[in-house]
Amino acid sequence: MQVAVVSIGNSRGIRLPKKVLEKYNITDSLEIILEDERIVLVPQKTPRAGWGKFAKELHESGDDQLLIPDVFEDENFDEWQSNIK
Repeated sequence: MQVAVVSIGNSRGIRLPKKVLEKYNITDSLEIILEDERIVLVPQKTPRAGWGKFAKELHESGDDQLLIPDVFEDENFDEWQSNIK
């Protein structure tokens, strides 16, 4: 595929066809990788995308129990309180 380099304000850029944007799920940003004589554009994935939905599904199925207790039997909270000033 060949695209033209166009003026964008004081810069120059390329326009990606709508079908390319949709196929590769390109939304707001791309990572640019410079390899030898090539420029590679990689769609940026949203970190933790879908985690909320997954967490909700885990909760609804009852599969969101703690694997490690958040309080251990030998913890002494009085010890922590005495260090707070």
